[in-house]
Amino acid sequence: MKRVVPFLALFLWGAAGANGGAGAIGRATGVLGGTTIGSVGLRPQGDGASTVMIPDEPILSGHSHNDYLQPTPLWDALSLGFTSIEVDIYLVGGALLVGHDEEDLEATRTLQSLYLDPLRDHVRAHDGWVYQSDHSLDLLVDIKSDAGSTYQELRDVLARYSDMLTNYSETGVQMGAISVIVSGNRPRELMVAEEVRLATYDGRIEDLQSPMPDNFVSVISDNWEDHFSWRGLGSLSEADSRRLAQTLGAAHGSGYRLRFWNIPAPVGGPIQEVWRRLLEAGVDLLSVDDVSGYRDFLVRTGRIDASERLR
Repeated sequence: MKRVVPFLALFLWGAAGANGGAGAIGRATGVLGGTTIGSVGLRPQGDGASTVMIPDEPILSGHSHNDYLQPTPLWDALSLGFTSIEVDIYLVGGALLVGHDEEDLEATRTLQSLYLDPLRDHVRAHDGWVYQSDHSLDLLVDIKSDAGSTYQELRDVLARYSDMLTNYSETGVQMGAISVIVSGNRPRELMVAEEVRLATYDGRIEDLQSPMPDNFVSVISDNWEDHFSWRGLGSLSEADSRRLAQTLGAAHGSGYRLRFWNIPAPVGGPIQEVWRRLLEAGVDLLSVDDVSGYRDFLVRTGRIDASERLR
């Protein structure tokens, strides 16, 4: 099955790589011969100058944090095999603009232009899915503006892409190529009231204390520093280890994955050691900014997730 991305994206990748660009930029631009690039086994997808390389194995444990800040939003993460990406949005003048802060917003950088439109084109060209398998891409949409009005606009926008989106109700889930998760300012009551939704609710650790509707939450996400004292050096304390194990048990027992953001980035210590400890503890998703570095870490340590764990 071929996986092809637009020529402009390839050009940007190649240009960045030629100028010393970091991450996927330098390593994902080979187009011929099935070469192993940057110690990551890749397969050629499609023919001609517009093709890029797609990893044979997906990354299920990494979440591309603030993906729109990558040199080539969306495609850098996908070219490395990431199956979870994050985008921040503001509702401005009826448009869903992408950016971390209001002063960074640009009228041309919308949720549709950066993510939904290219994903729809890609899905339509590749048998209705993003990846080699029928595994869904998690698109976590972090609402930065007013919860209710922004979600209502988001819901209207998503409805125009419903043919490729997972939909949810209390009675079942119909899988699609992209599974949307609403984070940030989340209008819980508004979402609960919907009989059918095109997104799930990004839960918090405190949500594990009370029952939630079926198929309403798929991930529990939280700020590491709000719950644990470990800052990345040495070992986790006994109290931190016990609390983490209890939290993982509660999340997994309810059928949810557990994700942390703001994980330790120790001064004088390697981030790879933080990743190793949290993965060994059983954390499902780590928010990472260095997407290429994270894949390299997984390859070096033999932690690339097995294909049988795709669902």
